[in-house]
Amino acid sequence: MSPVSNLESKSRRRFGAGLRASVASLLTLGVVACSDGGSEHAAPAAKAPATAAVADFGGTPARVRRMSPEQYANTIHYIFGDDVRVVAALTPLPRTDGLQASGAASVGMTIGEIQQLQSSASSIAAQILDKGNPGERIAPRRDYLVPCKPANPAAADDACAAKFIKQTGRLLYRRALPEATVAGLVADAKRGATNLKDFYAGLGSVIEGMLIDPNVLMIADVTEPDPNNPGKRRLDSYSVAARLSFFLWNAGPDEMLLTAAEKGELQTTKGRAKVVAAMMASPRLEHGVRSFFDDMFGFEEFIGLAKDPATYPMVTGQTLIDAREQTLRTVVAHLVTRNEDYRDLFTTRTTFMSPALAPVYQVQPSLGWVPYEFPAGSPRVGLLSQVSFLALHAHPARSSATKRGKALRELLLCQKVPAPPANVDFSAVENPDARLRTARERLNFHSQNPVCAGCHKITDPMGLALEQFDGAGRFRASEKGVQLDVTGTLDGKAFSDVAGLGQALHDHAALPTCLVRRMYSYGTGGPLSRADDPAIKALSSAFAQDGYKVPDLMRMIATSDAFLEVVERVPSPARTAGLTSHSAVEAN
Repeated sequence: MSPVSNLESKSRRRFGAGLRASVASLLTLGVVACSDGGSEHAAPAAKAPATAAVADFGGTPARVRRMSPEQYANTIHYIFGDDVRVVAALTPLPRTDGLQASGAASVGMTIGEIQQLQSSASSIAAQILDKGNPGERIAPRRDYLVPCKPANPAAADDACAAKFIKQTGRLLYRRALPEATVAGLVADAKRGATNLKDFYAGLGSVIEGMLIDPNVLMIADVTEPDPNNPGKRRLDSYSVAARLSFFLWNAGPDEMLLTAAEKGELQTTKGRAKVVAAMMASPRLEHGVRSFFDDMFGFEEFIGLAKDPATYPMVTGQTLIDAREQTLRTVVAHLVTRNEDYRDLFTTRTTFMSPALAPVYQVQPSLGWVPYEFPAGSPRVGLLSQVSFLALHAHPARSSATKRGKALRELLLCQKVPAPPANVDFSAVENPDARLRTARERLNFHSQNPVCAGCHKITDPMGLALEQFDGAGRFRASEKGVQLDVTGTLDGKAFSDVAGLGQALHDHAALPTCLVRRMYSYGTGGPLSRADDPAIKALSSAFAQDGYKVPDLMRMIATSDAFLEVVERVPSPARTAGLTSHSAVEAN
């Protein structure tokens, strides 16, 4: 084993052991009580108008969350550059209360994940400090990522190491590092540089260690006494910065946010509003909006999605990748670029088209991604008629009215559909009588079972309206020679076709309320409880007053007092058991 590999191996063992111990204690801290930030800040200014900020709701619990894979990668890219490769860093989060982001508050890390993180951290450190090749026109990364040059590249340089560690550590840890921590890391860099006779190799071992530090990987809410509400607590400024950044940008805070935190600006209504306005004017807002809707729509299911090639030969892997991208592009253009009514996403004919999607939509292929508008009278109306929704909520070789109706209820209206009983006979649907040629006929026969009828009444009327689209999302007017009946009702509102279903969903009172619930949960980092109902009610009212504009909703949440105030809530026995079983790191 080479000296470098030997040093890296020792570093991994040291940081891995520290990671297991630290994560367990850090998560315990998050469940029981978070430590004081120890800083003082100015008193909040007067509240803004109701449409810009919402009244005090009492706050949310302090939480410890694990970064998502996207948040980790985005943070690395923002600090070190988009061309740094981040491979297999973190596994996907579990879905809790409708969001993977909420699952982040009740999950820890396994030994396997730690090992993957160590490998990824080693690769990232090597890329950051790559010296490049002689004769290349592009300067090596370390020339612009390390803010100084060592006096002797073959020896330790404490001053240069300290400068890099303070600068980079501040961004990775989302707060300024204590001097004692900096001194310890500088000593580690010196030891590595001395042993290997290479300043950058010594610095690399420190970078690797920082990248797998639990204080980097886990987003811990640190609290402090609230000087404006004696006996209550609030997030410290750095925790507010992190919460804002992961909410609006889906990544760690930048220099602007951290500087605002240090100045105490985030603890005042006026200061926070100014910072939020700057964040929302940044192109990074698109990352935050894409991430939220990707989570809300359950698009992580695309990772394992496949269609029967014999039944749907026009559907390739690229088709499914583009289906997900099409919907996210539609969402960003509609909500961010044009700042239009959220509900109109379900009635709009405006979208984007790619070469891989054209065969499924049966339109002329384009060269790359292009804006596209379906003509009046086309059955393609709103997100429900896009391939992403139709293909994701279907079987590999056939459509599914029940799966589509269930997804509409759960993803868009926040209404839980009970799971079918274990002894239900699905043969009428999966292996139907040949005389039952359409999904409506098969489901009507299947629903004669009174055990099934209750749930199917709340899923099938909407799902059957989407039967004009097969399991790949292609339009069809008939099935097995029978003209499809796509009439139905959505909670008492009748419709005659897919466009009518989109309009019924547009007008449903639960549609915007569900979005508010999901976004408030997403922004505050965990599942909601009944204690959050006043916040949801107030936000929903303000959202409606502002014309259902999503950027306004994000601004309201981010500038509300509840976003930084902390309350203690006693978890249910089941919730406590979940934290106990999932938060601790596996032992060797």
